[in-house]
Parts: sequence; C-alpha cells; structure tokens
Amino acid sequence: MKRGAIARLARRILGRAAALSVSEERGVRTLHVGGEAIQSAMRLDDPHALALDYTRCMMAFLLFHPEPRAMLMIGLGGGSLAKFVHRNLRAVRTRVVELDERIVAVARSLFHLPPDDARLTIETGDGAEALAPECADVLMVDGFDDESLPAALASQVFFDAAWGALAEPGVLVMNLMSDDPQLDRVLQRMESAFGGAVLCLPALSDPNVIAFALKGAPRRLAWQLLRERAERLQARYGLPFARYVNALRRMNPCNATDLTVIPDSAP
Repeated sequence: MKRGAIARLARRILGRAAALSVSEERGVRTLHVGGEAIQSAMRLDDPHALALDYTRCMMAFLLFHPEPRAMLMIGLGGGSLAKFVHRNLRAVRTRVVELDERIVAVARSLFHLPPDDARLTIETGDGAEALAPECADVLMVDGFDDESLPAALASQVFFDAAWGALAEPGVLVMNLMSDDPQLDRVLQRMESAFGGAVLCLPALSDPNVIAFALKGAPRRLAWQLLRERAERLQARYGLPFARYVNALRRMNPCNATDLTVIPDSAP
C-alpha cells in the first residue's frame, strides 16, 4: 500500500468532520474531539506546562535519545507537546502535521500555540504523507478521534514507513490506550518494523501506554546509565524521569543490571 492509500484510508476512517469543543474547569482548559475524551489540556496559570500525565510521560523518549535535533509530530491537539519542545528543547526543529485545520485554528487561538518560526512549523495534512526517508530523529505520534486510534496510524505500512523516516539513532514515540483491544496487535506491528526494539512505559496516572520504538539502539541499556540520564534530565526539564525509569520495569524484559531493548529471540 502506497502512502497516498494510507491518506485515503485515514479520510475514510474519520468520515465526517468530528465535533470540536473546548471547556474550562478549575483553571484548566481542555479540548475534545468527537466525544467527551480529553484530547489536550492547558493550565491557564502556566500555558506551556504539560498538564496531562501522559504527555509528560511521552517526553521519556529523552532517556533513549537525549540530544534530538529534528522532530516530526503527527497530531497537534492543543499543542501541549509542541509548545513544551519549542520552549525547552531549543536545539530541536519541530514540524507538526495535523489532519484537521480547525484544530490548528483552535490551538492558535485558545491554547497559546506560538506562531511558526525557524524552530516550529505547523502544517495541515495527513501525517503519513510526511514520512520521507530520514526526515527526523524523533517521530512523535499522538493522533486520536475521541478514544480511537485511526487505522491509518496503526497499520504495518505506517510503522514500516516510520522506521524509514527516522535517522539513526532515532525513536518513534507513540501514545496508546491501555484498554485498546488492538494494543497487542499494534505493538507487534511496531516490533516487526523495528526489529523487536520496542519498549513500553505505562503512564503514571492516565490510562495510557507510551511506546518507544528505537532505531539504531543497543540490545541492552544499563539501569545505571538510565538513572544517570534521568537525574540530569529531571534537573533540566522538571519532569519525573527517575519515576519513568522505574516504570519501565513493569512492561519490559530486564534483569537487575540491564533493560532489554532487543530480545535475544529477535533477529
């Protein structure tokens, strides 16, 4: 299946334009797309903070790729991750591709998304079409319609293209729902594309699982290395990276000294 077919599949899955709504409660503004599920949240007293736990957990990709340079985001929502990266990772050039132009307009007008500049570009279009060879060293995917992951972002074709879109070393970071009946299937497809190099992090409080598919990674990472990185990252960005290291033990093969990135059974 070609990339154009992926885009057509995405349009068929989404069908008619989903309803958008914005609400506010207790100092937090939230975006809803196609239902009641919260797609994005912003603290009114700190618009550039990551208000949702799962978005903070997505930043754990820095444990595996601490010095990214080029990021492609598929899915914008209220722009929480784009804003955080733009403000805090100043060496990174970020390109965001969002399918729904209305979401871009809402993020600009109501969620403090900054204008485009040399380090941030927002585009309207299908994210799968943006997967050019080695176009980024971090690919961040957070695309939902209410609580459903579009089929176009869960296919083997998409994950194969994601592998090719990453420079080496590189990392695909993807937000998934822990109760999604297709979760195992999606992870299997990701493992097939990335030679088994897939790690999962359960969100600390949200019902999400963050998947990290690594390109050019070692077969194992020492816990000591990860703890040292976590300490530096936590001091720099104010996120609980030490807790992310501990949470990695819950869903991934490991031993007392190492986290297994590529299982011995993988090629």
